[in-house]
Amino acid sequence: MRIRRAKRFLPVATICLIFGVALTHSRALAADKLVALYSARVMSQAMPWIGQEAGLFRKYDIDLQLVYVGGGPPAAAAALAGDTEVTLVGASSIVRPFVQGNRDLVFIGAIKNILTHSILAKGDIKKPENLKGKKIGVTRIGSNPHYFAVQALRHFGIDSRDVAFIQAGGAPETLAALESSAIDAAVLTAPTDSQAIALGYHYVVYGPDLHIPYAATTLVTRRSIIAKRGPVIDRFMRVMAEASKIMHTDREFTYKVLAKQLRIDDRKILDAGYNSEIKALEPRMMIRPEAIQSTLDEIAPTEPRAKNIKPQELIDTRYLDEMEKSGFFDQLWSGKR
Repeated sequence: MRIRRAKRFLPVATICLIFGVALTHSRALAADKLVALYSARVMSQAMPWIGQEAGLFRKYDIDLQLVYVGGGPPAAAAALAGDTEVTLVGASSIVRPFVQGNRDLVFIGAIKNILTHSILAKGDIKKPENLKGKKIGVTRIGSNPHYFAVQALRHFGIDSRDVAFIQAGGAPETLAALESSAIDAAVLTAPTDSQAIALGYHYVVYGPDLHIPYAATTLVTRRSIIAKRGPVIDRFMRVMAEASKIMHTDREFTYKVLAKQLRIDDRKILDAGYNSEIKALEPRMMIRPEAIQSTLDEIAPTEPRAKNIKPQELIDTRYLDEMEKSGFFDQLWSGKR
């Protein structure tokens, strides 16, 4: 009798197991593949990392392939070539090709609308004027650090031709170049600047005090991708919205992610970097027209067509507007999601 009962229930258990596996498999198949690119290993570009660590891409049925390509022209080239569908990058490398005729590129959000980089050095380089004739490390020519250095030097009446810019490759590589004396000064942002301070370097120019408007970290896609994959991009933006909420409200989780991705586990360094940077980040990913205008103004001397382009031509806020109108943002920030 017991044997018969066992035989009777075995197929039911097997069917349940098969059904569960099939359901899991179907959910995996339902996830939409999406390629996203980030262009700097910095806190302001940590939201995709946070999204992955918090399981948000799974929540929104996105199978994300996250790729790193150094900032400036290489990241823009990847976006233009179609190698990425969403790109986290500074504005100048996107605005220039737009002005030159590639109107497919479009900003759909921003994480940071001012520059918060700083110039750090050691020894007798204490004031901006001491930078004349020195080698300043940046990630790449045309990247955010390079743009900041040009603007900061100009602010202090120094022509950028009076210094030598050295391409180091990335924030960790720039700090390594400074430590090895391959460069005299370095342009860094949080939390790598705090790491440099801990190593004995000092600020020559503290960027956050300058309040230079610039779309330093933006979310970029192409209009043709919106036309083909609009719902997927919408879900990606909702992941970014939730990741932004975590970054602004859950310091410990953010530190865990930064420590893992940047290999920085010193609490003092993380505290210093977070405290200085979080004030500059946009909680609801608003992209400010004046931050785009500053880039248009900067490239206008070499690209006269920039004078005839308005910032709104480069911006599509449909995803931000929908999250605002639907109450998504309000529910998210009230903790009801």
